[in-house]
Amino acid sequence: MAWMYILKCADDSYYVGSCRDLDLRFWQHSTGKGSKYTSTRIPVELVFAEEFDNIGDAYALEKRVQGWSRAKREALIAGRGDDLPRLSRKNFHRE
Repeated sequence: MAWMYILKCADDSYYVGSCRDLDLRFWQHSTGKGSKYTSTRIPVELVFAEEFDNIGDAYALEKRVQGWSRAKREALIAGRGDDLPRLSRKNFHRE
C-alpha cells in the first residue's frame, strides 16, 4: 500500500508528498521531522490522500501534482475532478 497526499501548512501553502505509511508520515510532518519545508510551517493538516497499490504510482502522481497550480490542487482536494482540465496552466486564465 502507498499514498500520495497533500498537506495544508500553517502559512496556507500546500505540500505534496508520497509514502508507504501515511499515519507515520503525517506524524513526522506534524512534529517537524517530515521535511525541511513543512518543519517551518507547522501545524499541518492532511487535506487529501489517495491510495495506490505501489509506491511508484503514488510517486508519479506526487510529481505530477507538484507541477500543478494552486487552483488545480484545490479542485483535486475538493473532489472537483471535472474542473482539472479547465484549470491546466496552459488553459487557465485568472479573471
